[in-house]
Amino acid sequence: MTAPARRCPSCREAMQVQRLPAQQRGDVEIDFCFDCQGLWFDHLENLKLAPEAIVTMFKAMHAHRDTPHRPLANRLSCPACHGTLAQGFDLVKSGRYITHRCAGRHGRFSSFSSFMIEKDFVRQLTQPEIADIAAKVGVIHCSCCGAPVDLRKEDACSHCRSALSLLDPQAVEKALQHYAHTPARRTSHHPAEVADALVAMARERSRLQRDVSPLTAPVTGLLAVDLFAVGLNLVAGLFES
Repeated sequence: MTAPARRCPSCREAMQVQRLPAQQRGDVEIDFCFDCQGLWFDHLENLKLAPEAIVTMFKAMHAHRDTPHRPLANRLSCPACHGTLAQGFDLVKSGRYITHRCAGRHGRFSSFSSFMIEKDFVRQLTQPEIADIAAKVGVIHCSCCGAPVDLRKEDACSHCRSALSLLDPQAVEKALQHYAHTPARRTSHHPAEVADALVAMARERSRLQRDVSPLTAPVTGLLAVDLFAVGLNLVAGLFES
């Protein structure tokens, strides 16, 4: 008999399970909530993933990149014991990221962007890039916690104090080689103009909103995009079959 699907710690809807290869042998089952852009890992499962599993996860994230994104609930609960998950921070060389852990050691909930930071698939933005984005866009969403960041006034998230980072083709390729010499298709596309990518995405989403409901659709403009979404599109070419 198939076990019932686990409920997302945030929205409480059924999560989608993907069976992925482990580093040593066998498989691990990872739970995805594409609406909340979150992942549930049983205890230490995030450390057991084989490099090819991470590639599969990235493809799944990219395939659902246009799924409407729900903000995380104020209280996240463990799908195993229903206890409140404790928010904390972990630190890796590419930056700090938010985690939500079960006190009973049942597992942890991570956003898609936090998982990519954990796996060193990002690089921190340079000051010239931040200045360029500030001039063309002004406000973005923090890839770590989702809070708005006004780049005209700050160069890091004032809510979680995370440095601004971007999912980057070169960082992804380097990380995969570090994990297990996993080959990735090289690409000549490089995110030299992050601000232009943000502007293009904002314009496209605004156009889609107007097409759906030209009279009632809110004009969210540039606040509708974030660095993780931009990086997701930039890196996708590495994993094309």
